[in-house]
Amino acid sequence: MDRLLDLGAKETVLHASLPLLVEGLEWIAAGIDLFAILLLVIGAARFMAGFIAAELRRDSGQRLRTSNRARLELGNYILAGLELFIVSDVIHTALSLAATDLIFLLLLVIIRSITSYFLDRELSGLRRELDDDPA
Repeated sequence: MDRLLDLGAKETVLHASLPLLVEGLEWIAAGIDLFAILLLVIGAARFMAGFIAAELRRDSGQRLRTSNRARLELGNYILAGLELFIVSDVIHTALSLAATDLIFLLLLVIIRSITSYFLDRELSGLRRELDDDPA
C-alpha cells in the first residue's frame, strides 16, 4: 500500500535543479488552494444569510426571488472556487511530472468541467428567471 502512495513522490529533474523554484510554486499552489477554500466558505456564509433572509419574507414571490438570488450568488462562488482548484492542480501536476498525477489531473479536470458546465447552465436559467421577473 505504501508503494501506491509513493508513485507520485519521486523527485524530478526540476526538483533536483531548481528546488527553491519548486518550493515557491508549491507555496503559490497552496495559497491558491486556501483562497479557493476561502471563496467557498464566504459563498456558503452569504448563501446561508440570503436563504435565512428569504425565509423571513412574507410574500412568497419575494421569498422565491431572494432565494434564487442567493443560489445564483453561491453558484458563482462555487464556479470561481472550482476554477482556482484546477489552476492549483495543474501547478502540482506540472511540478511532479508523474504519470499517475497526470491521469489524476485529467480525471479531476473532466469531473470539475462537467460540474461547472451543468452548474453554469443552472445559473443561466436562474439569471433568465430573475431577469424576466417583473418585480
